[in-house]
Amino acid sequence: MAAAAERPALLAHGLTKQYGELRAVDGISLTVNRGECIALLGPNGAGKTTTVEMLEGLVRPDAGEITILGRSLATDRQFVLERIGVVLQETTLYKRYTVAETVALFASFYAQSLSPEVVIKRLQLEDKASTQLRNLSGGQRQRVYLACALINDPELLFLDEPTTGLDPQARRSIWELVAELKKEGRSVLLTTHYMEEAEVLADRVLIIDHGKVIAEGTPQQLIRDTCGEMVKQVRQGTLEDVFLQLTGRSMRNG
Repeated sequence: MAAAAERPALLAHGLTKQYGELRAVDGISLTVNRGECIALLGPNGAGKTTTVEMLEGLVRPDAGEITILGRSLATDRQFVLERIGVVLQETTLYKRYTVAETVALFASFYAQSLSPEVVIKRLQLEDKASTQLRNLSGGQRQRVYLACALINDPELLFLDEPTTGLDPQARRSIWELVAELKKEGRSVLLTTHYMEEAEVLADRVLIIDHGKVIAEGTPQQLIRDTCGEMVKQVRQGTLEDVFLQLTGRSMRNG
């Protein structure tokens, strides 16, 4: 048990993906340790989405290896998929199902799952359990998607832009949930366009551009090492400054 706990939740080495003339991912390697949140940042077209899709098992890499919870995604796919949770950037579910029906449906996909009632309560959706998805707010729907991702009690969560389009209160509610999941020892791989979100949640940040990891470190390390004296005299540096320095682009503009 101790040895298993010491193994990384996710280990990827030399991931490559080619689409015609475009090398979308060019030899990316990364590690997510147990109980750690890693944030992937990158401008549009940097290869971030393709990387995440390979890690989630949605896209097969042309080269490279992915090990999740000590097992190869290529050879032990079913084992891995039973133990991860995924919130996609764009999720489309049947809007006439109620919250309870939707979560119960996802529970049926797994050999072992938590009680839908328990997960609905954790996501503070008890009073919406009999409400159809079409009648929920954006923040409430996002909590339903998170409930579906947590129903199999996953050890590793992939959260792809989980708070895009949400109001500040709904966004912070999800931040609090992610912090709780980390305390429970779960691992999280997060993609986001909100620099503050990465600064608050991530233990480490990887910045991807042109299919490669161009910087890696804690938010504080990246700010200190990249920004240096540029902002020190005027204000405290941010990840937005780091991103602009390394890619020449603002995250807000893609």
